[in-house]
Amino acid sequence: MSDERLAQARAWMRQDPDHETRDELAAVITRASAGDDDAIAELDDRFGTRLAFGTAGLRGALGAGSNRMNRVLVAQAAAGFAAYLRERSTDGTPTVVIGYDGRRNSRVFATDSAELFAGAGLRAILLPRLLPTPVLAFAVRHLGADAGVMVTASHNPPNDNGYKVYLGGASQGAQIVAPADAEIAAHIQRVADADDISTLPRSTSYETAGEDVVDAYIAATAAVAPAPKSASGLRWVYTAMHGVGWETLSKIVTAAGYPQPMVVGEQLKPDATFRTVSFPNPEEPGAMDLAFARGRRVQADFILANDPDADRLAVAVPDASSENGWRRLTGNEVGLLLGARAAKAAEGTEGASLACSLVSSPGLGAIAAHHGLEFHETLTGFKWISRAPGIVYGFEEALGYLVNPETVRDKDGISAAVAVLGLAAEAHERGSSLSDLVAELGETYGHFASGQVSIRVDDLSVIGRVMLSLRTLPPARFDAHSVASAEDLLHAREGAPSGDVLRYRLADGSRIIVRPSGTEPKLKVYIDAKADSAGRAAEIVRELEAAVRSLLEERS
Repeated sequence: MSDERLAQARAWMRQDPDHETRDELAAVITRASAGDDDAIAELDDRFGTRLAFGTAGLRGALGAGSNRMNRVLVAQAAAGFAAYLRERSTDGTPTVVIGYDGRRNSRVFATDSAELFAGAGLRAILLPRLLPTPVLAFAVRHLGADAGVMVTASHNPPNDNGYKVYLGGASQGAQIVAPADAEIAAHIQRVADADDISTLPRSTSYETAGEDVVDAYIAATAAVAPAPKSASGLRWVYTAMHGVGWETLSKIVTAAGYPQPMVVGEQLKPDATFRTVSFPNPEEPGAMDLAFARGRRVQADFILANDPDADRLAVAVPDASSENGWRRLTGNEVGLLLGARAAKAAEGTEGASLACSLVSSPGLGAIAAHHGLEFHETLTGFKWISRAPGIVYGFEEALGYLVNPETVRDKDGISAAVAVLGLAAEAHERGSSLSDLVAELGETYGHFASGQVSIRVDDLSVIGRVMLSLRTLPPARFDAHSVASAEDLLHAREGAPSGDVLRYRLADGSRIIVRPSGTEPKLKVYIDAKADSAGRAAEIVRELEAAVRSLLEERS
């Protein structure tokens, strides 16, 4: 154990305003000073690096240290971001809006940020209470703010929290992209190097936004798909996944004229422990089991689920062949449903475009072509999708949908829910269902199927080794499916999306994409197939999933 590491930990503890993390760190320091190997390793983990500020902002486990989310790190981030905003401001005092969800310390981190922004001479506006991430994204545009901060870790594990940053002006309320991330990170590092957040100026003169901001979001989102008369017959179930979506969604459902859902009561109110799920993500196995059980009991037509900060949406439909009687639609299926809806509405509009990330279904390109619209394929993340020229709709297969770009330039699980309600009501009017709408997509635009294989790791170096192995020894085939071409997007041509992504195009027209997750310790593989029938497309995906799993086992 180096004296330098101990001194670093003690200096951190002296400036920490949170007694809980101070006590936590003091205990580790005491054990490490006595020669406890586990405590020494823990200090190295906490202080050997710092959570990197990037285009996704900050996100990590709560705890003391530079490699954790805590009040010291948040103060450094807020002060650094304030310096960045002052530096780029050319016309007066920058305005920043701050929102927060129901996770542990979210309100504390948001209030600290508001005080530090105000202390730095910015106009700081704190949203009135815990609210969904899309409300914060909306507020940046609605209030004409220069920036926004949302304290949330979205669907991460319960002990995580995060700090998501948006920019107004030319960015129109979208999340940051390069080079802003590096410029903000440099300002944050200068604050961190000063080594004492207690000297940073603070002020309680920040503003608290009125309910009119929330009311404006409710009105704009209800207008996405006002209910037809047939909507009164809908029977649906909703779960907030222990997050902050319910209060806002319920008001919007009423404003739009839809019947209120039958809810999963155990998951309706914010709960930072996420006590009924092992992982608060609708994509994870078991996360929607309570919703499925509720849906069976009430014989619902469909189920809608938001993730904890309500920027994602999951949709499930009855399925007699499933063990639990329900099938969650894939993000691609919902994405294409909403894409077809948007394309029909935008047909004939000059410059209108659909956009999705490069790992999402190529079916959106087919929909755009069918309706004479432009199509853009971007890197993963709505910071890129939302910036597509002429965008009227965008989506990502990870349950993210942008259906209302004029008001929210980010994924929005609540406006997407309203759009799905509109589709369900229209289908109900003609004696049809959401399942039928999915089947009709194939008949109109071609039969696309998708799948995904991912490996979660404890050691991030495993992901690096697998990616290096695939680059140095590219696979020539995936089982019976031969590779026609391989692309390394680290070396993409100018103007094309570039990143740590490998893309394989197979001889039968299928596609496999491999990339590390940007927010979780996962390696993710995306599989897409197109065939003459839905059954054959699904069969190809199953074959490729098995081949990919085998390959990853060999390479890891």
